[in-house]
Amino acid sequence: MKKGWKKVLAIVGTGLITSLILAGCSSSSKDNSVKKIQDKKTITVGTSADYAPFEFPIVKNGQKKIVGYDMLIAEKIADNLGVKLKIENTEFPSLISELKNNKIDMILAGMVSTKQRRKVVAFSRSYYTVKNVLLVQKKDANTYNTIASLKGKQIGAQQTTTQESIAKQQIKGANVVTESVLTSLTTELSQGKLAGVVVENEIADNYLRQFPNKYAVAKVKLTTPKDQRSVNIAVRKSDKALLKRINKVLIKLQNNGKMAKMLKQAQVLQDKYGK
Repeated sequence: MKKGWKKVLAIVGTGLITSLILAGCSSSSKDNSVKKIQDKKTITVGTSADYAPFEFPIVKNGQKKIVGYDMLIAEKIADNLGVKLKIENTEFPSLISELKNNKIDMILAGMVSTKQRRKVVAFSRSYYTVKNVLLVQKKDANTYNTIASLKGKQIGAQQTTTQESIAKQQIKGANVVTESVLTSLTTELSQGKLAGVVVENEIADNYLRQFPNKYAVAKVKLTTPKDQRSVNIAVRKSDKALLKRINKVLIKLQNNGKMAKMLKQAQVLQDKYGK
């Protein structure tokens, strides 16, 4: 009798294991994120086109379009999938909601893969390392050398960004002003309404190239935390197949040296059409 039950249990156990394996395979096969994109023949990227040279608008041959480093990467991903690229421009704070609500397929917007964001979306491997600085008016290039010199000053930072976090945590005693669009902050800086704006180093360099007599980088040192240094592409957590394809494209671009060339290409575009 005991032997008979052992056989039954063995059969049941084997059946359960087989069912679990099949369930796992079934679950994996449900990730048709790549197929969905290929079926609709378009991949939609969400961005916030106020962040040159990563993404910015230009008018070329009478046509307005969004270009930049991130958009060049997005084009390579679209090419790899054999589909067209569609760009949806929205304010930075809304991008993750747009992704979760299936209005876009991925985010390329100079977005850093913070711990908080990783709770709700998945990120690709890093394709850019961040360094943050304080952009100021040219006349104040030597005015703000320490955190103490910023006490009581109005300091700008884009909403929901790592720059906002850095401004609030590191520039003690300053009044941090946030806007959803970065260009609104730099305009306020040029008008003297702000003493400075916390921005990524590449963004600051772009402003210095475009407006050498208007802006400068302050000497005050800002620290970019280790977990806020990597810029990545965001996708829905369920879209593992798409994430895998995106990572393959990034690896290829990094290995063949095209990533650095595309950043330079974006800078040239900004210098030519961005003024």
